[in-house]
This record gives sequence, C-alpha cells and structure tokens, in this order.
Amino acid sequence: MNNAQINKTFLETTDAKTKNEVLSAIASHYGISKVEAMDEVCYEDAEHLLDYLTGSVRLAISLLMKRHRLAA
Repeated sequence: MNNAQINKTFLETTDAKTKNEVLSAIASHYGISKVEAMDEVCYEDAEHLLDYLTGSVRLAISLLMKRHRLAA
C-alpha cells in the first residue's frame, strides 16, 4: 500500500471529527483549503499523512494510525 492509499484509508475509516481536525490542521499549516488538503494527501505521490502534521495533532494521529495498523 502506498502513502496515498494509507492516507485515504485512514481518512475514510476515521470519524468525521478526526478527519476534519486533520484536514483543518494541514490546511492551516499550508495556507490551503480543506479540499486542497484532502487532494494533497490522497495524490498518487503523497507523503505519509504524518509528514503533513505537526505537534500534538501529529502525535494523536500517529497513535490512531497505529491502532488501525496504518503506521509503522
């Protein structure tokens, strides 16, 4: 599974609140919209979702991804 597939799978399987928080954090950090953030993390050559996140959001999502077996 490549990064885009991992990112998309996680965002599709997590609850709406978590998905919104992730996309909001990415959008805010990069100065883009949440739609653009979703496109970026699901693009074929995307980095791992954690590479787009910082701080406490990154740590929380890392733990959730491990629980879903989507992170190393």
